[in-house]
Amino acid sequence: MKKNIISTLTIAAVAALTVVSCNNSAPKMDDQPQAAQSADGLKIAYVEVDSVASQYKFCVDYTKILEKKRNNATSTLNQKGNQLQAAINNFQQKMNNNGFKSREEAESAQMGIQRSQQSLQELQQRLAAELDKEAAEFSEALRDSIDHFLAEYNKDKKYDMILSKTDATSNILYADKRFDITADVIAGLNKRYKPAATNDKKEEEKK
Repeated sequence: MKKNIISTLTIAAVAALTVVSCNNSAPKMDDQPQAAQSADGLKIAYVEVDSVASQYKFCVDYTKILEKKRNNATSTLNQKGNQLQAAINNFQQKMNNNGFKSREEAESAQMGIQRSQQSLQELQQRLAAELDKEAAEFSEALRDSIDHFLAEYNKDKKYDMILSKTDATSNILYADKRFDITADVIAGLNKRYKPAATNDKKEEEKK
């Protein structure tokens, strides 16, 4: 798994944020930016996706969780791989030194190595699939969190459209900073975020 998988999924989850204006009122956020109005009368704003990925506590926390799982998977595969390589080296050494008592014994040892290779490949595929599923669930949860927040946020702000802007790829070539509501959105997201207790924290509470 590539190390940038989390940031990539984060950006994908919040890219193309578009909100239609709502008529209901909602509690006001602190230090809200003034609404920017385009020449044709539309109220438009944009959010810096990279900033959300690096400053939204949900993203930060989940990135750490996924990174830890990725490292654990890598460690497990490396350990199994080293064991397999040791078995292969031992087999080759025995073959060179006529260490097998019979042809059948050598063939049995070779088949055992082949089974271990197959088992390692299956383990690699399973761990990769688990990480992909976890990352996809995170991406979906992130998008859902942002969508719900913006729906409430826009009841008061009444923007006609909220766009996403990224450093890497973006359809917005230029935008005046008065349209930028990133800081307000991040503050609102973090205010709503309630991190779940991790296993480490649960163990500390028991003590």
